[in-house]
Amino acid sequence: MKYQHLFFDLDRTLWDFEINAFKTLNEMYSFFSLKNKGVTSKDFIKKYKLYNEKLWHDYRLGIITKDNLRSRRFILTLNDFGIYDNNLGKKMGDYYVDNCPKKTELIPYTLDVLDYLKQFYILHIITNGFHEVQFIKLKKSNLFKYFDQIITSEKAGVKKPDPKIFNYALSKACCKVQDSIMIGDDFPVDILGAKKIGMDQIYFNPQNDKNSESATFEINCLSQIKEIL
Repeated sequence: MKYQHLFFDLDRTLWDFEINAFKTLNEMYSFFSLKNKGVTSKDFIKKYKLYNEKLWHDYRLGIITKDNLRSRRFILTLNDFGIYDNNLGKKMGDYYVDNCPKKTELIPYTLDVLDYLKQFYILHIITNGFHEVQFIKLKKSNLFKYFDQIITSEKAGVKKPDPKIFNYALSKACCKVQDSIMIGDDFPVDILGAKKIGMDQIYFNPQNDKNSESATFEINCLSQIKEIL
């Protein structure tokens, strides 16, 4: 058996970020009475996604802080609808972080694949998500029990794709790069990050996106992992 340690990304690889976020944002639309402010739920979610993606990019680069990201993505969304209320934006940021991690929708075949892999390998998580938030997701979704080391960027002090977080993960797991493989959905962050330290990768690519480089393995359904490992 070539590999002994499997390192998973969490969001969009195991935990269904898109569905869980969509459910939370729709709850927020009603809870904060945005319809009464002339905002449609479709437009609210569309605008939020644009700002969230941009600000997460800035957060990964160290341009903004975690606290700034939490509230600013909602403040900017509200501003686009002519609502200039920073206090409301902060409340919405708090609501999202308090409630979204408690959602439990998983990517199809997650539990089946983890049950299978746990018999043969030591499993770990490497995530750029907020430390306390990711632990809530893992526990509420019944995923926590599968993993030995849970490496968050906040604890590591650097974010994927920085090679330092992968080396930090290897150190915490007491394993060698040649015995390990990274499994994730974000090509620049998970796959190229692992490549930089010579770690093999499984690229989870359900949308069949095209990339200029190739991963060690590529799948579009988690169940295919059992054909590789």
